[in-house]
Amino acid sequence: MSKVKQPLPEQWLQNQKAAKATQVAFDLDEKFQYSIRKAALDAGVSPSDQIRSILGLSVTKRPKRPRLTVSLSLDDYQLLAQKYNVPPSEQLEIKRRVLDDLVHFVGENE
Repeated sequence: MSKVKQPLPEQWLQNQKAAKATQVAFDLDEKFQYSIRKAALDAGVSPSDQIRSILGLSVTKRPKRPRLTVSLSLDDYQLLAQKYNVPPSEQLEIKRRVLDDLVHFVGENE
């Protein structure tokens, strides 16, 4: 019978700290939200990290994944499949076409 590797005590403490973290949401006027988001974008950080910086809290250096995300429902895939004239099951092809549209958008708006 193999033994299960037990985490080291410092790993337990890190996990315990992470479990105690609580996300806090702020309802701010759009003008304030825009200002904070713009400052974050200009600084190359997330809005959350920008808020931590404003508050004088530490900001950990996390690896950046330069990507944008959007949530697509099955209905969205149906609409996009019609737009691109591909079967809705071809989600990778739809994603490729969406990427092309985004690149085209940026090219037009530069």
